[in-house]
Amino acid sequence: MFEDDDTQTRLGLTTGDPTFDSRPLAERLRPQSLDEFVGQQHLLGPGQPLAELAQQRVVHSMILWGPPGTGKTTLARLLATNADAHLVSLSAVLAGVKDVREAVAQAEMRVQQGRRTVLFVDEVHRFNKAQQDAFLPHVERGTVTFIGATTENPSFEVNPALLSRARVYVLKSLRDDDLRALARRAADHLCVSFDDAAITALVAAADGDARRMLNVADVAAQLAEENVDARIVAAAVGENLRRFDKGGDVFYEQISALHKSLRGSAPDAALYWFCRMLDGGADPRYIGRRLVRMASEDVGNADPRALELTLAALESYERLGSPEGELALAQAVLYLASVPKSDAAYKAFSAAKAFVEAHPSYEVPMHIRNAPTGLMKDMGYGEGYRHAHNEQTSEGAYAAGESYFPEEMTPQVFYDPQPAGLEEKIRSRLARLRELDQKSSASPESDT
Repeated sequence: MFEDDDTQTRLGLTTGDPTFDSRPLAERLRPQSLDEFVGQQHLLGPGQPLAELAQQRVVHSMILWGPPGTGKTTLARLLATNADAHLVSLSAVLAGVKDVREAVAQAEMRVQQGRRTVLFVDEVHRFNKAQQDAFLPHVERGTVTFIGATTENPSFEVNPALLSRARVYVLKSLRDDDLRALARRAADHLCVSFDDAAITALVAAADGDARRMLNVADVAAQLAEENVDARIVAAAVGENLRRFDKGGDVFYEQISALHKSLRGSAPDAALYWFCRMLDGGADPRYIGRRLVRMASEDVGNADPRALELTLAALESYERLGSPEGELALAQAVLYLASVPKSDAAYKAFSAAKAFVEAHPSYEVPMHIRNAPTGLMKDMGYGEGYRHAHNEQTSEGAYAAGESYFPEEMTPQVFYDPQPAGLEEKIRSRLARLRELDQKSSASPESDT
């Protein structure tokens, strides 16, 4: 694999080398003190909350929420060590309630010895409600100090009872300066030279994730003899997919950014977020389905062609696949972001649904019931119905004054067209029809 024994010895990869360490570089470079921790200065800088905790050598229950590779696990370990507490680490992927109970039993023994226990649960969002509830009594009694780490929004993924007993600290993606400093530390540890272009390439490949960058640096050092340049980093990266959690917060944050850019008539920003999601590995079909929803929710009848065009774009993608079909979706993004907007259809639908859910199931009025049989006609079905096409007005076929709501129900106005695009014309026409209703004093006539 390597060209000479010196390369293997330098990297500590020979099985006979007493310095051999098979741990990933990120683990080998894990900070041993808070002073060595890179990034998160909004939490660890002078006067910041976790810095104050560290200075007092205490730790309280908390949730560390942030993207992968931002130091959540490391920070939990360092805070526990700094507070002279025993750390028990569990992974929610592998552990269950039994493991929690065993950890608590050991913590109770330490309490008798006068020592605190920090129970750290990585990916706590993967625990179900029952598993999360298992922490509560022990956190309340002070048997354990709970620290959970998650990439998901704790507001949705952590039980409110547990969340109320822990403070949430938000970790941010590492800044480029932090990543550069970490890359240089990695180079020193690996005993190789990374030129400036290689450092820049490492930072770009990291996309804010320190663990990813260190993994790439480790592979690049194995591919190089002594000096690492951008070409070697590119080979180590391979196919670079951006950090993008398809089921987590990054996913929903970016679809929200796309939606709000579209709603705000910002086509360039909407196109940017569309491309960001594709670059991160989002399924174009999912984006297409969301665009169809946006066409109705945010454009609506201001431009009914928006829905038709978006459906056609999604169908085009289904026929062509990637990458050819992505252009059709991009066209839909630009169209939706550029045309007049109206959420009147969305509001009308929501209001009508809420009204129906809050009121009884009124019967259909007799005059607008269909009467396909003689018996139904004899019972009065359709009696008194006025056929709109039989009554011509200045607005065309319209039965002025006719009621289509249940008799027990006060007529409602759910739809309020906005003065935008085609809906401005709809708004004007409906206003004129209401004027005809107000002027109408004609009695209903039966449909013959």
